[in-house]
Amino acid sequence: MKNKSILLGAVLMAVVSCTTQLNVSQVSPQKNQLINGEIAQKKELVSVITPYKKELENKMNQKISHTEVELNRKGDNSSLGQLLADFVLEGANDWGAKNSIPNVDAAILNIGGIRNDISKGDILLRNIFEVMPFENQLVIVKMKGEDIQGVFDYYEKQKRNNPVAGFTIVVENGKLKQGLINGEKPKAGQYYYIATSDYLAYGGDYMKFLLKGEQLILTEMTLRDLFIEKFKQNPEIKIKQEQRLQFIGNNQ
Repeated sequence: MKNKSILLGAVLMAVVSCTTQLNVSQVSPQKNQLINGEIAQKKELVSVITPYKKELENKMNQKISHTEVELNRKGDNSSLGQLLADFVLEGANDWGAKNSIPNVDAAILNIGGIRNDISKGDILLRNIFEVMPFENQLVIVKMKGEDIQGVFDYYEKQKRNNPVAGFTIVVENGKLKQGLINGEKPKAGQYYYIATSDYLAYGGDYMKFLLKGEQLILTEMTLRDLFIEKFKQNPEIKIKQEQRLQFIGNNQ
């Protein structure tokens, strides 16, 4: 082994000693070329790409649902935010029913993860990719009742319009006035299941309370795929505007 190491070292020394020194004799200036419509397209490349491009465009322009009102992110109880939170709660319960998971109680999303509004009219597949361009996955967090207080403390402090389903939270003059899950105060010693994204479950957007969960259940389903599935199941979107989040008073 020792002789082998010596031999390897000798070979490396020889290679180094035989290396030709690099002499820079001339530098040829290169002009950056702006890529725009003036550059001729390669016909061969275009002919290969075009069929796939058309196929993708046709797929993206597929109608999957319809809405008579704009679905937007405005306000504490936005129409799009509440709809997607409802979809997350429904989807988590659908998945749970097939995977021996008890009833999922509530859902939380972050408004910053919803990247676009949906205009009145036909809802196309491309609209869902614009709304949710990320690969965030649906997860379910198992939490103790006493740790659910962290949800309410978060909204009391942050006062953000991050969409919820299954929760009722009222903050008045900067103080929590009401915090309910499924219409009741959370019970100590009881377990609750919260549907959310993997990003939030790992403490994203300051949601550190989710890190207290006793179990993180992975569904291996992206939120975008879930939304597409739910929009297809609901060919005509019906909005139920509810006061799930209320921030009242001067200290909001």
